[in-house]
Amino acid sequence: MPPREQAQPLVVAGVSGLSGAARNAERRPPGPIRWRSSLRNTIYDVLSSKKDWVETESETEWDFFWADKGWIHHELDKMHLNDWQRINHFPNHYELTRKDLLIKNLKRAKKQLEREDRHAEAAQYNFFPLTFVVPSEYRMFVEEFKRSQGTWIMKPIGKAQGQGIFLFNKLSQISDWRRDHTWRPDDEEAPETYLAQRYVDAPYLVGGKKFDLRIYALVTSYSPLRVFLYRSGFARFTNARYSMKKEDITNTFIHLTNVAIQKHAPGFDVAKGMKWSIRSLRAFMTTRHGAEASNELFHNMQNLIIRALLAVQPAMINDKHCFELYGWVNQARHMHLEL
Repeated sequence: MPPREQAQPLVVAGVSGLSGAARNAERRPPGPIRWRSSLRNTIYDVLSSKKDWVETESETEWDFFWADKGWIHHELDKMHLNDWQRINHFPNHYELTRKDLLIKNLKRAKKQLEREDRHAEAAQYNFFPLTFVVPSEYRMFVEEFKRSQGTWIMKPIGKAQGQGIFLFNKLSQISDWRRDHTWRPDDEEAPETYLAQRYVDAPYLVGGKKFDLRIYALVTSYSPLRVFLYRSGFARFTNARYSMKKEDITNTFIHLTNVAIQKHAPGFDVAKGMKWSIRSLRAFMTTRHGAEASNELFHNMQNLIIRALLAVQPAMINDKHCFELYGWVNQARHMHLEL
């Protein structure tokens, strides 16, 4: 978890003083904080190192539980949690963390604002590229592709670290993909869902290389919405210089910033990991474009995060025992947002 002094509140809405029920809430038993983790990764190491925090194997007697999503799906509804117990996912976290559902919620929020004639606010949701969910919207995608063509990117909704992502600029380049991902009545399972998005082919470059920003935000409540932004994110760079030449369209070392991909690139620097701190990037942007432009850029990034959270707020099941730490991916020039 980020240190408290490095988190700044972005939204604290509708807070009015504690109710009588809250003032009389159950109190946590005295003693060290008892924690559980169903994962054995960096989170486990961080929790193990915290002073006055002790690990427990108890399935019920814990104060803080870092659970995997499978546990949330199968076990959370069965649990009766005490007032002081906290867990790291909201019940239907996937409304934000699944690529297709995030797009659905963003589109819905924009349409709702347009129906209410709040067009200036609706325009603030133009930060994501034209997107289709395939195969369900495959025909709509093909119609749009034939109208405007250009370069598109295909992303599986259920994978991370750049797995399964590819670029294309001809429908013939996805014929093999379509054969494997088109549902047929005799199939036992539905095909894997992908997003087909118009590719941002003119990104802002640093040293001729593409990059994006990883920014972390902690949400402690959706009703009211309460979110804290971690100040010390980082920028991820590609190892190769950017190119949109025909022969480079399949080169993932040019187009994808994921460290899981870039670490296999020729000349990858293990020590640096192709990363800059947000502070370093901000200093670079200030030197090149001035403090006002740099401040506006990062302010706009904060607004994107808020807009995305507001878009999923109506769908999200709020639970006082839950919080969520989200990692957001931003692209500087076009304000492209992913999770």
